[in-house]
Order: sequence, then structure tokens, then C-alpha cells
Amino acid sequence: MSKSSILFVGMDVHKETIDVAIATNRLNGKVRHYGQIRNRIDAIDKLIAKLKREATTLKFVYEAGPCGFGLYRHLTRKKHQCAVVAPSLIPKKPGDRIKTDRRDAMRLSQLYRAGDLTPVYVPDVDDEAIRDLSRAREDAMLDQKAARQRLKSFLLRHSIRYEGQANWNEAHLRWLTEVIMPTPAQQIVFQAYVNTVTERHQRMNQLEQMLKTQVKDWYFSPVVKAIQAMRGMRFINAVTVVAELGDLTRFDTPRQLMCFLGLVPSQYSSGERTKLGPITKSGNRHARRNLIEAAWAYRYRAKVSREIQIRQENLPLKIREIAWKAQVRLCARYRKLVARGKNKNVVVVAIARELVAFMWDIAHHVNLKPVR
Repeated sequence: MSKSSILFVGMDVHKETIDVAIATNRLNGKVRHYGQIRNRIDAIDKLIAKLKREATTLKFVYEAGPCGFGLYRHLTRKKHQCAVVAPSLIPKKPGDRIKTDRRDAMRLSQLYRAGDLTPVYVPDVDDEAIRDLSRAREDAMLDQKAARQRLKSFLLRHSIRYEGQANWNEAHLRWLTEVIMPTPAQQIVFQAYVNTVTERHQRMNQLEQMLKTQVKDWYFSPVVKAIQAMRGMRFINAVTVVAELGDLTRFDTPRQLMCFLGLVPSQYSSGERTKLGPITKSGNRHARRNLIEAAWAYRYRAKVSREIQIRQENLPLKIREIAWKAQVRLCARYRKLVARGKNKNVVVVAIARELVAFMWDIAHHVNLKPVR
């Protein structure tokens, strides 16, 4: 093998082991299985040293998975090219029903050499930290929701109902302190459920406060603030979307961003027949869920409320104009589609799809300090 050749190194990464396969830069060159190494830094460095004897350029690839991006960052620090690909986007033969770590590694190296793999976006360490904090807050919210549901179900089994207007407000919480169960054992169970609800509510509030503190020094903090100029995009929604998507300007067009989020209709066309189906739901589900949640705000008439006005303070005029343009268009579009008999859930998804385009436009009008 020539010293100036390129080696495409496919890696099937697991918690303890990495299966390694190698393909040369010749398109029809043989793909060979190198072997299995331990998933440790010293073993990876030893692999790099051995492969450098065969080629001057090494290009690594592995699937995104539970092991995260630590391997990617280590390889890029070593000045090697590395790509992380989504498992769902790896081509697979319909009749291939044999899956082993060795075959997966060999397939990765072969497809990477052929240019048939699309790398995913790898966030920086600081970006990933904000994303982890945002997801932790979301998990705490879901835990709180589950705890509340268990408490309500317990009370319903014993025919104890709250007759107030809304649940979990101050009046409801005061009512819970007056509830007396038929037996001491059930009172213990009731109090345990109440304590769980209280503890998870406090944990969610703590994580939310930590998130607000950490975002202040974040590189994308100006983008988060600018996106909040839009209706429905409160702090949590804006942080979640930016933390999950990263730099919105890396997409050349709004259409690319819509496709990335899985907000475009699926399609099956053959001959003269064209059929559009539900949205593809590809890409990041956390960002997609928050965008659809924000889109519900556009079912009302366009208006700059006091809350939105406060969020728009000290923002450039151009960003405020884009936010108002989005309100006028999306509120009118919601009413128009509903009047045509469209299902409201379908309409909201359509609104979320267009909302992404306005966010993309706002991101292009935010001046970020060139610290990266």
C-alpha cells in the first residue's frame, strides 16, 4: 500500500469494545476487518499509530449512539477527519438480515469511501452542556406530570374530587392539605404522593433557574433572546430549539431546516400518481415538539402582548419586524386552514413548519461575536 494513500476506518462502537474495519481509497479496493479493540483512549491512540504506518490520511466514521461524541472529539483533536452518522440514514439492502459488529464496521468503511453517508451535526462541548441541561429540565417536567397523574388517579379511586376551576394552582394546593383519607394507611400513601409532586416541582424549578443562569454566558445567547421576539417562543422553547439545532445559519435554506426537523410531508410518487402522507418525523424530536407547542399560540389574532413587548425590548428593529410579519401571516393562515375544514392538529403542524422559516431568518440577523 502506498504511503500517500487514504484509509477509511469504519468503527462499530460499543460501551467496552470497538470493531474496526479498513477500506483503501481505491473504489473497488478490498475492505478488511482490522479487529476488535477496547473502547479506551490508550487503545484508540495505539490504533491510530498503527494505521499511520500504512497511510498518511485517516478518515474515521462511526454511528451516533449512547457513547456520545467523546470519540469524535478525541480524533479531531488528533487532527484526523471523523464523521458521525445517524443509524437511520445508513443504506441497507432489503434482503440483508445478518447483523454483526464486524459486518457493521465493514459496511461503514465501504459506504464512507463511496460517499453514501451523511454526517450529523456534532455540537461543541458548551452547546452540548446547555442541551443536556435543557433535556434534564424536560425530564423533570415529565416526572412532575407523572407524579401529578398518580396523585389524581389515587384520589379518583376514592371518589375524592376537586371542584375548583383549575388544577395545581394555589387554591388546589391548599385544598390538598385539607384532604383526609378513610384510613391511616391511605393517608400515608396520599401524603407520599403529595410529597413526590412537591419534590419534583422544586427540582424542575431549580433546573429551570440553572438553565437561565448558564444561558447568559452561552455563545448562542443572542439568538435565544432574538427568537423570543416571536409569539409562542418563550425562554424554554427558544433555548430548547437552539440547544437542539445549534447554529441555524448552517442550513442554506429554510426548506433544509424544515426537512431536518421532519416537519415536511412524506411522499410516495410513482408514474403519474403523487401521494403525500403524514410528516416524516425525522430529525430532532425535542425541537419538533417545542415548535409544535409554540405554534398553538397562533390560533389567536395577531397582537403584540405586554409579555412579547417586554421580550422584544432592546432588540433590533429588523428582528421585531420579522416577528410581527410572522404573527400576521401565521395567525391568518391558521384561520384560513381551519375554515377550509382542516384538522386543527394538521394546521398547527403546518404553522410550525412556517414558523421555522421565520426563526431561520431571525438567526441570520443576529450578530454573534467571532469567538469560535
